[in-house]
Amino acid sequence: MDIELLTVLDWIGAAAFAISGALAAMERRFDLFGILIMAMVTAIGGGTLRDVLVGITPVLWMSNLAYLYFIGGISILAIAFRNELYRYKGSLELFDAIGLGAFTILGVEIGIQNGLHPLISVILGTMTGTFGGVIRDILRLKIPVIFHKEIYATASLSGGLLYLLLNSMDVQSDVIHISTTAYIIAIRFLAIRYQFSLPTFRLK
Repeated sequence: MDIELLTVLDWIGAAAFAISGALAAMERRFDLFGILIMAMVTAIGGGTLRDVLVGITPVLWMSNLAYLYFIGGISILAIAFRNELYRYKGSLELFDAIGLGAFTILGVEIGIQNGLHPLISVILGTMTGTFGGVIRDILRLKIPVIFHKEIYATASLSGGLLYLLLNSMDVQSDVIHISTTAYIIAIRFLAIRYQFSLPTFRLK
């Protein structure tokens, strides 16, 4: 297990989700305080749920103040460079996909480290990767993307299963972490680009 790489994934995921939260808040014309709150809860939501479920207390952002400073700083940068970010139409989806990939694999790894069954670890990883986005979407009065027909949680789950497969083949840990994170991001982008989706069902 590459501790340093996992730490990097954590910071990358937090930064990506902070930016996606800030962008979502600015789309709704939130004030500065609202933007910071949105960025914060998006960035820490999944990790907080993960740590509470696993029994890691205090949770990361409560035990490491630098984490909050980092998220706050990233949020301010997102505000400062908002025009540049909005030039790319899918900027929110880009950073959301990065956060989804990084936090999913981090959650799977933490589950395994804490002795959980591999499949439970995959579920934990999916919850870690998606929960911050759920909070973000609820706060901006939108149905969370995880409940749409879009390929979102499915990308996270399949990435976690790929992690288990590679791990069972004794692939080097840093290769597993990088490749599975990239896989989730790629699946999410392909789903957006080509509008892949799961079937939906409704009452007649």
